[in-house]
Amino acid sequence: MFSYPSLADDHYSTLTLSTEMELAGTRDSVLFYVEQMQKKYPDMRNFYARNKRDFVLEGDKDNGQYRWSAVEPRRVSSGCVNFESYADAIDQHHSALELAPHALSVSPLDCEAIDLLAGFDFTYRGNHNELVNEALGLCPAFERLAAMPGTSFINNEPNITIAMDDDCRVQCRVSIETRTSPYHVRTGEFQEDQLSVYVTARRYGSLDPGKTFGDALDELDRICREIIEDHVAPSVLEPLARTIAMG
Repeated sequence: MFSYPSLADDHYSTLTLSTEMELAGTRDSVLFYVEQMQKKYPDMRNFYARNKRDFVLEGDKDNGQYRWSAVEPRRVSSGCVNFESYADAIDQHHSALELAPHALSVSPLDCEAIDLLAGFDFTYRGNHNELVNEALGLCPAFERLAAMPGTSFINNEPNITIAMDDDCRVQCRVSIETRTSPYHVRTGEFQEDQLSVYVTARRYGSLDPGKTFGDALDELDRICREIIEDHVAPSVLEPLARTIAMG
C-alpha cells in the first residue's frame, strides 16, 4: 500500500452525500450534528454559516493539515486534508454518515448519490498542460495534432469514467485539472499553482434494502484504493512527480 503523503505535495479525501429532498436543516438539527462531530474530532473548532443555508465546521488551516464537515440544503460533506492515515480519513467519513440519518433525517431511500473523492495536488510553476503531456503522453490519435509547428498546449486535461457494475450505478472517474490559462501561455508569466489529480468513486440512487450508508462507503473506499494503488499512483502520480523533479 502506498503512503499517501508521499504521492503529492498535498492530498485530501472528501465524502459527499447528496439527497433528493432537502435536509432537516433546522437550527437544532444542524447544531446537534456539528456538536457530535466536534466531540469526536475536537480539533474542528471553527463553525460558521456560508450563504445563510450552508454551515461549515472546520479545523485550523494554518499548518495545512485539517478536517472539515459541511451541511447544505441537499448535501452533507466530510473532508480531511493532508491526513497522515488514510484509514483515519475514512473513519471520519463513516462518522458523518452514521450521524446524518439521526441528526438530519436522511433516509437510504433519499440518496441521490454518494461520492468519495481522493485528490492529489502538485505545486508547479510552468505550463501545466505541457507538463501533463511530457509526463503522461497523449492518445496516439492526437500526437500528430500536438506536433504541428508553432502550436502550444492551452488545455490538456485527460479524464476517464468507468462503470463498475452492469447497471452503471457505481462509477469511478479519474481526471486531471490544470490551472494554466491562455494568458499565462501568451505572456510566459507562469505562476506557481497546483495541478490536481482526482479519483472519484460514485454510487447513484437509493440504497438497496438492508444496506446502510456505511456499507456504500466501504464499497466506494475499496474501489478508490484499488484504482489509486494499482493504476493512478504508478501510472499518473509518480510520472508527474518525476517530471516535476527533473524540470
